[in-house]
Amino acid sequence: MKIALIQSDLYWEDIAKNRNNFESKINQIDSEVNLIVLPEMFSTGFTMNAVEVAETMEGETILWIKTLAKQKNAAITGSLIIKENNQYYNRMLFIFPSGEIQYYDKRHLFTLAGEDQTYTSGTEKVIVDYLGWKICLQICYDLRFPVFARNIENYDLLIYVANWPKVRTNAWDILLKARAVENLSYVVGVNRLGLDANDYEHIGHSQAVDYLGHYILEPQETQNIFVVELDKNIMLETRKKLDFLSDKDAFEIKI
Repeated sequence: MKIALIQSDLYWEDIAKNRNNFESKINQIDSEVNLIVLPEMFSTGFTMNAVEVAETMEGETILWIKTLAKQKNAAITGSLIIKENNQYYNRMLFIFPSGEIQYYDKRHLFTLAGEDQTYTSGTEKVIVDYLGWKICLQICYDLRFPVFARNIENYDLLIYVANWPKVRTNAWDILLKARAVENLSYVVGVNRLGLDANDYEHIGHSQAVDYLGHYILEPQETQNIFVVELDKNIMLETRKKLDFLSDKDAFEIKI
């Protein structure tokens, strides 16, 4: 699986500028990749002003992603603000080259920023099947809740998209490695750069970690496109040799 991680600054609540920015970057990807990963709320920044900037599943940004996924023959994932049934969701889309869409609504809403007062929490863990890979979708604050991410489905790749501020970067780095090691899974984290309208600075640290906690891509702090290639067979061989997942605890999550 070849994955492009796009780390970028965001234009605050300016959907058109963000689309133009990411379209330009996606078109710069000259190698054939299977999956393109954008940050959390890539079209707006991490705003609580959902009433003004929310889109629908039939909106322009969805059509835009579908077009790009088809053109690049690659799936595209990242989160944006969606209005549905008079509720607002921080929704992580996974759009296949065919135009098919699967999505995950953020389960753990960031109460310190009042996200729980604006958005509706998701209730389901989502595993996407793509090119023979089982991919678990997660958003930012979910990273702090290992029970929800526990690999009971034998997924192969865990993806976190984020607007994670500089002040807590150390936690981001530690927790991404922890999720990889405890779940014997590849982990990809894509974060934004820049200063948002609330004066929170973001330095990225987008990265890719293997199933033993080794960096495939070390944390990055520049605006760029980073391409990594993951080998599922080597991971499965390691899981067979180090069969830690067979000893995992049984549990039930109550929503």
